[in-house]
Amino acid sequence: MLNTGTNRQEKMELVIIENLVPKDHLLRKIDRYIDFSFINEICRPYYCENIGRPAIEPEIMFRMLFIGYLYGIRSETRLVEEVNVNIAYRWFLGYGLEDKIPDASVIWQNRIRRFNGTDIPRRIFNEILRQAMEHKLVDGKILYSDSTHLKAN
Repeated sequence: MLNTGTNRQEKMELVIIENLVPKDHLLRKIDRYIDFSFINEICRPYYCENIGRPAIEPEIMFRMLFIGYLYGIRSETRLVEEVNVNIAYRWFLGYGLEDKIPDASVIWQNRIRRFNGTDIPRRIFNEILRQAMEHKLVDGKILYSDSTHLKAN
């Protein structure tokens, strides 16, 4: 007898995202050793304390960008799409399965308006790199390069 699976997703399930992300996932290792909490403090002067609507936490925004750089996701729109469907990405950002992911416009508006002309991205990168070196996640001894051969004109 053939089961057709007509009752798929018709039941409520209790899901703990922590249990869905493999223990050896790269983002778990990064989350274990890199403390991203410094980002909110570095960015504090660029946010108003009591005017305007609540902003997306800078730490979340830069964690999203970190995912994009780490996994080669070059488009902010594509990054949001990937975060929407990837459980490990949601876990890394601290989002649940039904939480709304920030829109791509939040990322690029902050990039071109709030942080344009500042050294904020460089400072954040340097601190993440410092922590990664401190925990021996990177050492700077091996350099990988993409060598694409093009026919000369």
